[in-house]
Order: sequence, then C-alpha cells, then structure tokens
Amino acid sequence: MKQAVHRFSVSTRGRGLVNINREIKSWVAGQGIQTGVLTAFIRHTSASLVIQENADPDVLRDLDDFMSRIVPDGDPAYRHSAEGPDDMPAHIRAALTQTQLSIPIIEGRMALGTWQDIYLFEHRSFPHRREVALHLLGE
Repeated sequence: MKQAVHRFSVSTRGRGLVNINREIKSWVAGQGIQTGVLTAFIRHTSASLVIQENADPDVLRDLDDFMSRIVPDGDPAYRHSAEGPDDMPAHIRAALTQTQLSIPIIEGRMALGTWQDIYLFEHRSFPHRREVALHLLGE
C-alpha cells in the first residue's frame, strides 16, 4: 500500500465555482497508484468542494444563483457578521455542501463520470486564496 499527499492553492475571483480538476488529475497521474481512493479536502469554512457538470456553464451559474436565493447575504437573523454581510451566508453554504470528497482511483485515474469535474465553490463575495489538501491511498 502506498500513500501520497499534496497541497495546492487556488485563487478565486469571489463567489462562484472554480474548476480544479486539471491540477488534481495531473497530480494523481504522477503518483503511480493504479487502484485506491483520493480524498480532497478544503481547509476553509467559507468555501467548499463539489463534483459537478463540466459541459454546460449554465449549471454552475444556476447552482450559484440557487445558493444566493436560499442563503441570502445580509439576513438580519444572522448573529455572525464579523467580516461583512456575506460572512455567515458563506459558512451556511459551506455547511450545505462538502469540505471533502472521496473519489475512487481505477487504472490510475479518478473514476469520475464523463461530464463530472471537481470544483472549488467560493462562497465569499470577494477574491480569496484557498488551500486544498489531497491524500491518495492505494497500490
């Protein structure tokens, strides 16, 4: 059994989804592990990771719009607003999505479907630098 770890940073432009699949795919391919499991983990509480469609950008825009409708900025019911009106909504959006993903590795590649890619979902309004940690275990 082998294992490998890697960390990388992603610069976001503010709220929305950033495709991080290429970097992860490239790293996995270089590890020489044919069968195993990859864990991807985001080290933040106001951003998340999701697997989503990679063909139609309207899917990503619709997801972001949906989150804005169900978790609006500046709701007076929120107690936590230390970093502005998008602060608590960003935490709620991250709680509704995922901070980690587990992806099977089969024949040295992530077993994603044809239309699936991995995205960092930035929930804050302003640009941020986010860190993703990867752990690959297999043989």
